[in-house]
Amino acid sequence: MKLKQSATAAALTTMTVLGTTLAGTTGALAATDQHAAAGQTRRAASTIEAKGPGVFPHSADYYPGSRKFVTGSLAHSTISSVDQKGKVRTIIDDKKLVSVQAVRIDTRGNRILAGNVDYGTAERSTDATKFKVAGVAAYQIGSGRRLWYADLNKVAKDDKQHLVADVTVAPNGTAYAVDQLSSTIFRIDRKGRASILVSHKLLAGNVDVPNFLNNVGMSAVAWVPGNILIVAKADGSLVRVPVDNPKKATKVKLSKDLKALTAGIRVLPDKSLAVVSSGLLSGKAAVVQRVSPDRNWKSATVKVTDTVTDPVTSSVTPGPGGRTYALSGGLAALLAGKPNDGFTLRPVDVR
Repeated sequence: MKLKQSATAAALTTMTVLGTTLAGTTGALAATDQHAAAGQTRRAASTIEAKGPGVFPHSADYYPGSRKFVTGSLAHSTISSVDQKGKVRTIIDDKKLVSVQAVRIDTRGNRILAGNVDYGTAERSTDATKFKVAGVAAYQIGSGRRLWYADLNKVAKDDKQHLVADVTVAPNGTAYAVDQLSSTIFRIDRKGRASILVSHKLLAGNVDVPNFLNNVGMSAVAWVPGNILIVAKADGSLVRVPVDNPKKATKVKLSKDLKALTAGIRVLPDKSLAVVSSGLLSGKAAVVQRVSPDRNWKSATVKVTDTVTDPVTSSVTPGPGGRTYALSGGLAALLAGKPNDGFTLRPVDVR
C-alpha cells in the first residue's frame, strides 16, 4: 500500500484522527492515567489486528486522550494512527523522511518525534543512502506541521554508517537519540538544535545479525527521574547514563541479563521498565521482562513476565487502561522482501 498525500491533507487528517482536543490537554491526559492506575474494573484487552498492509512499523506510542496508537513505517516515510479496531490512517507523509523507525509522543510539547533511518528496504532507499540516513524530526500534533528536522549525520561528521534506533524525551523537552551502529547518544533541544551528548565505549555494539547488520549496539532508550538515560543494548545489557555527567556512564548490575536481542522498552508507572526481547536470531517467542531498579538505577532485578508468539516483536508501548502492548510489525517479511497484510498490537503481562 503506497501511502501518499499532500501536506494540507496530512494536516487535516492529523486533526481528524488524533483530535484537536489533544493539544494542551495535560489535565485530561493526567486524569486518564490516574483512572487507569486506580485499578478500576475493566474488560480483558484484545489483540489489535491492524489493517495496514505495507506499513511495517518498528515502534509505537499511545495517546490516552484519543485512545489511538501512533506508529511509523519502515517501508515508507509515513506516520500513522491506529485505533482499537485496527484501522490505520496516514497522518504525516514527509518527503524529508526515508524510513521511520522510532516514534515518540511528547505530550508536554504537543509533538510527535520520529527517527529517520534507511535499512535499504524502503520505498525511497538508494544504494547511496543505505545506513547513511540519521535524523530526528518533530511534528506538531493538531496540524501535522514539521517543526524541525535534526540531521544527525551532519553532527557526527564521520561518514560512517548510522541507524537511529530510538528516541526519548525529558520533561524539559530535550530529546535524546541513540545510534544503533555507533557508540554515540545525540541530544536535541526543543528548537531542533542537535549535538553529541556522549560517545562511550560501553555503548558500542557487539551483536551481529547475519546477512543484515554487524556490531549492533544500542536498541532503545528511556529517560528516568534523576535525569538519567537508561540505554538498552541488543546484547541484553543496560547502561546508565547520567545526563549531567554522561562520561560517567556505567553498566546497570542486573540480576540476570535481558534476553537478546533486546528491542524495546517502556517506563512503567512505578518507574520500572517493561522490556521486549526479539527472537529475530533464535526464532523463538519474543520475551517480555520487567526490570525493577534500585533507587539510583545502579542495579536492577530482571523477571520474565510474558512471551509473544511472533518472535520478531520490536516494541512495547502503553495502551488503553494503562496496559502494555507489544508490537509485531512484520520486520522479518520486510527483510525478506515479502509483503504483509498488517501488523499486531498484543496486550502483554508486565507484572
